[in-house]
Amino acid sequence: MQPTLIQPKKRLEWIDAMRGFTMLMVVANHVSQTSFGELPKTSAALSLLVLFRMPLFFFVSGFVAYKASFSWSLPDTGQLLWKKVRIQLLPTLVFLCAFIVIRQTHFVDSFLSAMRSPYKDGYWFTIVLLYMFICYYALSLLIHRLKHQHLVWVGIWLLSIAAYATAYMPKIFTYPTAEWMKTSSLIQLVIYFQFFLCGNLAHRYWDRVQRMFDSRWFFPILCVVAFVCCADILRWHTLRGMWTNLPRTLAMYSTMVVVLMFFRHYEQSFTKATIIGRSLQYIGTRTLDVYLLHFILLPVMPFVGEWLNANRPNFVLSTVCSLTVSAVVVAFCLVVSNILRISPFYSEHLFGRKGK
Repeated sequence: MQPTLIQPKKRLEWIDAMRGFTMLMVVANHVSQTSFGELPKTSAALSLLVLFRMPLFFFVSGFVAYKASFSWSLPDTGQLLWKKVRIQLLPTLVFLCAFIVIRQTHFVDSFLSAMRSPYKDGYWFTIVLLYMFICYYALSLLIHRLKHQHLVWVGIWLLSIAAYATAYMPKIFTYPTAEWMKTSSLIQLVIYFQFFLCGNLAHRYWDRVQRMFDSRWFFPILCVVAFVCCADILRWHTLRGMWTNLPRTLAMYSTMVVVLMFFRHYEQSFTKATIIGRSLQYIGTRTLDVYLLHFILLPVMPFVGEWLNANRPNFVLSTVCSLTVSAVVVAFCLVVSNILRISPFYSEHLFGRKGK
């Protein structure tokens, strides 16, 4: 039995383009850190771009996860959940093993070390995204018949923000340092689930969100908040202790929304009628492929990092270098992906798509 969907809405092309852009940002971040050997504290670009890249990625995931007319019955939800488990877990394990074989020296020791780490040699994202889908599907199944669902979802989102705040209160809450939280990567779920829910809420009430975006003062105020909060966490450091997380959280939300509004405002530039629109949308529909493959294909270029450090701080140089190499890496990922997709078996079980 297939999940019941009635008259799905037309897909927003600029959302796919924005997802492709975010994937480029993710790869660019890994290029800066792994290929160039840069650190967020010394890189002119990393410390700023890192604020919105993962929040935006999870926001988009939550946005597209919302299906207005989905039948939240137990069988349909179970089938949808099994599909996510199959798509997220097996490919992650396969490509993690491939990464260790190709890039590491001792397979068993490296695999066990990756499993104990919250970052899983970089492959934490698909695992944490699966956690988010499990939570979202379970919550949807429980509350889809309740009255005033919008209030319930807003309450859940606020609770997720509160849970995120506890992760940065080590004197009060000790669970974030627990070994099981690190091994399971659940700490990333605590940190990022709020952005998944924010994207889901934005899609649920997209008409209202757009009216807010189109208001006269929203964007000017948003830019001021983004600038002040970014300046505080990168330069001023006016707050201490757990309070340092307040401007960082506001910076993540404000920079994320600035990018969102940019793509929406210039949506005609990101349709399939334009080269950049087609390119970003293509990457946006192959984000799983790119994410799983790019760790294996990252080049080792420490001399670039040394040159950037010698000429820092220069946001333009750092960003252009990382994005240029990122575009090349993504292109190779797509080539390898298309080669593997020749096999219907690989296409379905490695990338979750039937056929080519």
